[in-house]
Amino acid sequence: MEEKIIKFEDMQLSKKVLNAVRDMGFEEPSPIQAQTIPLALEGHDVIGQAQTGTGKTAAFGIPTIEQIDEKNKYIQALVLTPTRELAIQIAEEFNKIGKYKRVKTLPVYGGQMIDRQIRALRFGVKVVVGTPGRLIDHIRRNTIKLDHVKMLILDEADEMLDMGFIEDIEEIMSNVAQGENRQTLLFSATMPAPIEKLARSYMHNPQKVMISREQLTVPSVDQLYFETRDKFEGLCRVLDIEDSGKYIIFCRTKKNVDDLQASLQVRGYMAGSLHGDMSQAQRDRVMRRFREGKLEILIATDVAARGIDIDDISHVI
Repeated sequence: MEEKIIKFEDMQLSKKVLNAVRDMGFEEPSPIQAQTIPLALEGHDVIGQAQTGTGKTAAFGIPTIEQIDEKNKYIQALVLTPTRELAIQIAEEFNKIGKYKRVKTLPVYGGQMIDRQIRALRFGVKVVVGTPGRLIDHIRRNTIKLDHVKMLILDEADEMLDMGFIEDIEEIMSNVAQGENRQTLLFSATMPAPIEKLARSYMHNPQKVMISREQLTVPSVDQLYFETRDKFEGLCRVLDIEDSGKYIIFCRTKKNVDDLQASLQVRGYMAGSLHGDMSQAQRDRVMRRFREGKLEILIATDVAARGIDIDDISHVI
């Protein structure tokens, strides 16, 4: 028997959200969207185990925006995310989904003046996307009140754990209104014990959605690997053969990033680096140069590169 393909039109979405989704060019839901959106709209807590690249931002963004009450002036949904870049990217997607409902989403993160965020919050924001440290600042200043939040989303939960945010997350979650009315969606590529404990403590009978690596939404990417005795020499040969393009190279540690940048620059490659020890101004400057084509290679740690959205990247190493 042929499996029925679920469409966005089958999902009990309002016309405003449906039109926004069409404007974004979504034709049919990815596997995680097809499974998560109906569960979330029914009011279930959801644990989604999925990698970046599965379309999960829309999987939690569409049901969140759908359930926002346009007439209610309070913050009704909160998204927690590990990095500034990811907070900005999620907020941009939420604003696209919410454009016909006129639902305003604001990203809050360290590295931007807090006064600017406080001013924006006064203009009536219904969804906040934030990094844990900056959210704690706002909660303690009483500039973000979470007592009307009915949807709480944790994205990249395992990355937040790795970055040492677990206590901040627990403090934030304890400030969100408790009880049956609150809905929690948690997304993580892996499920380490502290994340499972968090889910048990704060979620009500969560439904699990698991998306395998085979279901990543990247069919147009060619994947190759090379065996080499000397990784640096092998890398330089690849860069020379491929010649033109924009490259992102991932390294495991900040020291690896700095060492590789220095080695490539000595050989005349235009390389910049991105990692957590850099100031926000330095990171913005590197990203601007990379976007403008003044750098051909961006070397980054995995966490620092979360949420980077650049259209014309030709190679990921």
